[in-house]
Amino acid sequence: MVTALSILLILYLGICIAFYFFQHYGFFRPEILSTAFQYKYPFPFEELDFDMEDGGRINALYFKVPNSRGVVYYLKGNSKSLKGWGKFAKDFLSNGYDFFMMDYRGFGKSRGKRTQTRVFNDAQFIYKWLSEFYPENKIVLYGRSWGSGIAARIASWNKPAMLILDSPYFSFFYNVNRYLFFVPLRWLLKYDIRTDQYLKSVSCPVHIIHGTHDRLISFAQSEKLKALYPEKITLHSIEGARHNNLPEFPEFFEKLYQILYVKPVSSS
Repeated sequence: MVTALSILLILYLGICIAFYFFQHYGFFRPEILSTAFQYKYPFPFEELDFDMEDGGRINALYFKVPNSRGVVYYLKGNSKSLKGWGKFAKDFLSNGYDFFMMDYRGFGKSRGKRTQTRVFNDAQFIYKWLSEFYPENKIVLYGRSWGSGIAARIASWNKPAMLILDSPYFSFFYNVNRYLFFVPLRWLLKYDIRTDQYLKSVSCPVHIIHGTHDRLISFAQSEKLKALYPEKITLHSIEGARHNNLPEFPEFFEKLYQILYVKPVSSS
């Protein structure tokens, strides 16, 4: 019996150690691009590089439209690169907004070691850069999936016009704990991203868009966020939608238009 328990304990410790050192392989699926890679989109854009003080580099795409209503600062999910994500710019350009998206460190052409603190600091650096060109009441923060928690963190530090969370998690800790409840995550998890706590300090309107059949990040997590802050959150459900097929539903674009629409000021 002692031998069996010892083997189980060794196996458990092995799982914990492996999770601690290799969790990033499970959480992130980056696409690495050569610095010589050329982005191609059917609408005008500018490619930018930001050199961070610690030696990291952030690569970004910046799309503009004439007489824009403001800018959408889009924080993407945990996979691929701007090569594929840049296509979502059209959904916001068509609504009259400029559009800005960056790749996190280790994604696309962005370079440097990625940690939770560095991701937050990089995202905040970009927000401050955008605020040099737009008043904060013209900046819309948009966080998709993994990026939703980052967008919530940046919104809690600033005063953007609004925060849009697309398929968000209650907290990254909560979502991971659904699958790895047997592991001491509080000591091992390097990314906890407490969306639930960050929203407490957010002063702007918050809109959540979530598919009711999302199996990766359950719709119930958005309901929990709404229940925490009912006065500041509007929850928009997309009936039947899953995690990665929201754009297949016309209701998604209808909701997006309603959220982003700015009523013209009448002249009298």
